[in-house]
Amino acid sequence: MTVFIYVNAAKQVGDKDHIKVFATVNAAEMWFEQNDPEGVAFEYDVIEEIGPQREPVGRRGRQPRRPYSRGLSCL
Repeated sequence: MTVFIYVNAAKQVGDKDHIKVFATVNAAEMWFEQNDPEGVAFEYDVIEEIGPQREPVGRRGRQPRRPYSRGLSCL
């Protein structure tokens, strides 16, 4: 399963509008049409199940896999 992440760099980290997470392409397309026609969402895998208990990963962020461009009319 994947989600689509949008980051508004004009907003402060922690602001409720800084990051948007979309569960489907349709949800992203509808939001972009109304809010940011020039915006881009990045596709990320969702970790659905974790094996044995592990230490927290920490703050090592991961780079996005790729910008989502299949069907988003705003791209």
